Amino acid sequence: MTRHSLTTRAVHSGRHDLVDLGVHAVPIDLSTTYPCRDSRAEAARLDVLGAGADDGGLPVYARVGNPTVARFEHALADLEGAEAGVAFASGMAALSACLLAAVAAGRPHVVAVRPLYGTSDHLLDSSVLGTSITWTTADDVAEAVTDRTGLVVVESPGNPTLNEIDIPALVASVADVPVLVDNTFATPVLQRPLELGAAYVLHSATKYLGGHGDVMGGVIACAEERARPLRQLRFATGAILHPLAGYLLLRGLSTLPMRIRAASQNAAELADRLSRHPAVTRVHYPGLSEPRPAHHMNGGGAIVSIEITGEPADVIAAVRVFTPAVSLGSVDSLIQHPGSLSHHIMDPGEREKAGISEQLLRLSVGIEDLEDLWTDLDEALSSAK
Repeated sequence: MTRHSLTTRAVHSGRHDLVDLGVHAVPIDLSTTYPCRDSRAEAARLDVLGAGADDGGLPVYARVGNPTVARFEHALADLEGAEAGVAFASGMAALSACLLAAVAAGRPHVVAVRPLYGTSDHLLDSSVLGTSITWTTADDVAEAVTDRTGLVVVESPGNPTLNEIDIPALVASVADVPVLVDNTFATPVLQRPLELGAAYVLHSATKYLGGHGDVMGGVIACAEERARPLRQLRFATGAILHPLAGYLLLRGLSTLPMRIRAASQNAAELADRLSRHPAVTRVHYPGLSEPRPAHHMNGGGAIVSIEITGEPADVIAAVRVFTPAVSLGSVDSLIQHPGSLSHHIMDPGEREKAGISEQLLRLSVGIEDLEDLWTDLDEALSSAK
C-alpha cells in the first residue's frame, strides 16, 4: 500500500471511512452514554476499556472515549508516526497523566531540562502530583537519573528561548528511562521525536494543531503499551477531550502543514530583519546565527523571541497587526511578554537562569502579509521608551 506524504495524510487521516458512511464532513458524536441491550457484554467491555485498552468499538460512557475524539487521536498518531494517540482536555492534563503514570508505576522521580512552558515548570516544581524533580542540563541528564526515575521531560525547541536539544543523544544517555518531548512548537511537520527515540510526544493541541485560537486540548502520541495507562488515568480523572474540540482539532490538522510552512517563512524573514534592528539586542530563532549541533527540525519554525532595549510593555501596547495576547500557534500573529504571562508563575531567579530575561518578547508569527507584520513591529519597537 502506498505511504502518502505527511501533507496528504494531514488531510485524510481520521477520515478513512467517510465514503462508506456516505458523508463528507466528519460527524460529531455528542452522546454522553451508549445504549446496549446486552448488559453482560457491556460489563465485560467496560472492564477492558477501564483498563485502558481500545477494542475499536463504541464507548460505554463518554468519559471512557468518544468516536469523534478517536478520529483526531488516530490522525495525530499517524502524523507523529505513533501506534496511538491519547487526547485530553488540555496540554497540562496530558502532561499530568504522564506524570501520574510514572507515579503509579513506582518511579515518581522526574528529570527535566529548562526552559519548559511556564505552567509545566510550575507543575513539576510543585510536586503536587507526587513526583519529585531534578532540574539539570541536557548534557547532564544521565547523571541525574536514579533507579526511581520514571520520566525525563524536555521541550525542543524550548519555550520561549527556542533552545534545541539533541534528542537521540539524550535518549541514548538514559537507557530505558522514557523521555517525553514537548513538540508543541515544532509540530510533526517540522520534527517527529518518536523517530528520534522519544517515548512520548506531547502537544498542547490548543496551539498549532487547532491553529485558530478557538479550541483547547492536549494529546500524547506514543506506543500502544504506553497509551493504556494514560487512557486508564483519563477514565479515572475525567480529563477527556470534548467531542466538539476533537472535531475542530481534526479539522485543524488538515491545514497544519500549509499553515506551519507559511508562518515559518514569515518568521525566518522577520528574525533576519530583527537581528539588524537597532532596538533589538538579541534574536532567538533556530538557525539564525548560532551553530545547531542538535538540529533535528525541518526548518526554524514560526516562533521568534527577541530581547530589546526599550520597554516591553510599550511595544505590546503599540502593535496593531500583532495581537497582544498569551498563547501561540494561531493563524494571526501574537506578541507577549513571558516574564509577565506565560512564565510569570516561575520563580524569578529560575526564570532568569533559564535565559528568560525581563527584556524578552515572544512572537508567534502567523500567516499575514510579511510587510504588514514587519512595519507593525518596526514602528512599535522604534516608539518604545
